[in-house]
Amino acid sequence: MRTSDTRGARRRLVVIGGDAAGMSAASQARRMKGPGELEIVAFERGHFTSYSACGIPYWVGGDVPGRDRLIARTPEEHRARDIDLRLRTEVTAIDVEGGRVRARDVDSGAESWTSYDDLVIATGARPVRPDLPGVDAPGVHGVQTLDDGQALLDTLARTRGRRAVVVGAGYIGVEMAEALIKRGYEVTVVNRGREPMATLDPDMGRLVHDAMEGMGITMVNDAEVTGLLTGDDGRVRAVVTRDAEFPADVVVLGIGVRPETSLAAAAGLPLGAHGGLLTDRAMRVRGHGNIWAGGDCVEVLDLVSGQERHIALGTHANKHGQVVGTNVGGGYATFPGVVGTAVSKVCDLEIARTGLREKDARRAGLRFVTATIESTSRAGYYPGASPMTVKMLAEHRTGRLLGVQIVGREGAGKRVDIAAVALTAGMTVEQMTALDLGYAPPFSPVWDPVLVAARKAAAKAREAGV
Repeated sequence: MRTSDTRGARRRLVVIGGDAAGMSAASQARRMKGPGELEIVAFERGHFTSYSACGIPYWVGGDVPGRDRLIARTPEEHRARDIDLRLRTEVTAIDVEGGRVRARDVDSGAESWTSYDDLVIATGARPVRPDLPGVDAPGVHGVQTLDDGQALLDTLARTRGRRAVVVGAGYIGVEMAEALIKRGYEVTVVNRGREPMATLDPDMGRLVHDAMEGMGITMVNDAEVTGLLTGDDGRVRAVVTRDAEFPADVVVLGIGVRPETSLAAAAGLPLGAHGGLLTDRAMRVRGHGNIWAGGDCVEVLDLVSGQERHIALGTHANKHGQVVGTNVGGGYATFPGVVGTAVSKVCDLEIARTGLREKDARRAGLRFVTATIESTSRAGYYPGASPMTVKMLAEHRTGRLLGVQIVGREGAGKRVDIAAVALTAGMTVEQMTALDLGYAPPFSPVWDPVLVAARKAAAKAREAGV
């Protein structure tokens, strides 16, 4: 095993992971420090860098015409900026005491050690793949990387049957259900929860359920998958639950992800309750002055509950990378935390949430009131106005905004950003009612749906304080 150490007097930054957080950190550090001051070595076990995993369902569904449209910066572009990017190279060990990492060439198997002055861990998250009979059969796909997306498209091109089963009804599950509907498949979604989209309260998830079935998707809730059946050719042919069997020519796993921190755990680095790395606000791994982490492998502070959470989103990963790169490059930056904002869609239904659900608020020991209203995306008399449901949580007595969920058609989803700003600012629902939002009949009723919900929540909070 050889050792790579040719840096001379320059400091060396080693980055593990070539997607959003890792390459954002590398790029920002390069902006701060030239090649003569800082050597940057980045390891990526896959074929691609700096791509949008969130865009894969839209590529599969045909909204995005090709894989390359999802790539923000190619390996060649990173190398042109004096970043030593090594594709198809997997880091297999971190030697914290020795300040080095061991890497293996995926194709040749050759291994070597590379020393570092600063280390960035951006290993992302791994899809949950249940240990079930038949789960590794041909025709069963997870969707996390561009390679995964290409493999699924290859299967769809070869498969004669048109029956698809999606296991799981979170963001990836509902987005992949839409993609497969667009591909002309008969789609069944098998979900272990009461309703799809467990990131919503069940009453709001029911709206998603009804809309999905209205689009021709068969929803099966409260169903635990016990195995996958295969045919004589070894390919998947059905998904089995305790009560039923669902024929399938292709199966997509959309069960969720977990932080990929096995490497960090083996090195003795601190992990939180959700399995993610713990960092300070500068994104430095706690207790280690020269090790940084960002992206889907870390836990972040929830500004509403004050607790640590794991939220796998590209928006956070890119911000983490900017913070890390600034600090490694000699500047100063922090990542204060999140409020848990997310938006998605299935066909023409928009789904958004920010802040806490009811069970999150209970877990945090908070007392709260809820308000749910129905409104429209535009003035009711204006053509194209569509229905929208907004649910709002406010703290008992104080009226502090705790969370918002929105389900509706065009114009519904991005309204959640109003609530995200209010949550970040620590506003009460009473204060929200006075927000000076833009109004014209093509864009909103006189009272925006978010403000209508805030008025109702404020009234309930006042009543609770009497």
